[in-house]
Formats: sequence, structure tokens, C-alpha cells
Amino acid sequence: MLVLVLDTATPTLVAGVARWSPDGAEVLAEQAVPSGTKHAELLTPAIRAALDDAGAALADVEAVVTGLGPGPFTGLRVGIVTAAGLADARGLPVVGVCSLDAVGSGARTVVTDARRKEVYWAAYDAAGARVEGPAVVRPEELRRPGPFVGDPAFAERLGAAVERAEVTTAGLLRAAAAQLADPSSAAPLVPLYLRRPDAVPPTAIKAVTQ
Repeated sequence: MLVLVLDTATPTLVAGVARWSPDGAEVLAEQAVPSGTKHAELLTPAIRAALDDAGAALADVEAVVTGLGPGPFTGLRVGIVTAAGLADARGLPVVGVCSLDAVGSGARTVVTDARRKEVYWAAYDAAGARVEGPAVVRPEELRRPGPFVGDPAFAERLGAAVERAEVTTAGLLRAAAAQLADPSSAAPLVPLYLRRPDAVPPTAIKAVTQ
């Protein structure tokens, strides 16, 4: 099965193409693009580049995997809406996974930038199964022993080293394996925002005078 893999939960968007089977996955191509807040402008070119590098066309794709976050509201929905739109247009199965599940491997606590001086985090056991999170917290308040992987910028505030690790195509496929093996088990794509969006409707509407 040829799988298109997307994630826009972090400042580095990921677009990958892989050959997947229940026996394992082979990543054919991956674009990891520093995108900041420009996910919408950069995702489609990254998808095209990944497909070109893999020697494949969008018509060859048989399933789509996307990260569901946690992540910033605007950037996160770019990847999810793109994945849902492509899958719907082609009648393909689409699988969503927690993006933190795709960072690092084994026993670890993943920390990524949540802005507002906070981190998104989740903890995993030796088998790589998530045992706590995802959640958002100030680094000083995260009472976890580590080891930590993710964004090293938070090492000082955590009081422990953080091994640099990012979302990868291979990691997303690993997290999606059970749902890819049984597409009927795939849950609806529900973004993991963990916060309300910054933009909110006004609480009062001013009268318009003429």
C-alpha cells in the first residue's frame, strides 16, 4: 500500500511517501520543511516534491496518514483538512494519529513547543505505548523523570537534557500501523488542540449608526 503521510503540528511540516504492509514500512521520500506559520503555503509544494522524489503520482496513493497534533490551531488544521480532502476526493482511507507518538521511540517523555511559554507533552513506556498525555503545561510544572526528547530549547526550564527529535514519516506510520492494518477501525479526524483558539467572537456587538 502506497501511503501519503502528513503532519503540520510543529514548526517543521512533514510530507512523506511510504510503501506500507503489515510486515513493515519503507519510507520512499520525505520532505521536512521549516514552515513557521506558513503551513498553508508550503504543504502542497512539499507533497508534490515528496511524490516526485518517490517516483509516484497522487493517483498511486492508496491511503493517507495525518498527525492530529497537539499543535497550534491554524497550522494543525491545514494538514488535517488537506489529508481529509485528498482522501475524500479519491475515496481513500485516512488515518489520524497523535503527532507526539511520532517523536522518538521507546521509553521517553516528548516535549514540543506549545507557545505561550508552555510545552505539549506525552509520556511513553519501554514498548513505546503512550501512558500519559497528550497535555499542555509550563515546563517547570512537568513532574516527569525523563528521558526527554523533542525540543532542546526547554532543557533549562525542565532541569534536564532534551534529546532533539522531531515528527517523522516513519514515526507517523508506526503510530498508524493498527489502523492501516484495519482501516475500518480508523476514528474520525479530530484535532488535538488542547486549548481554545486565540481568536474569539466579540462578547458585545456595537450598534451601527448612520
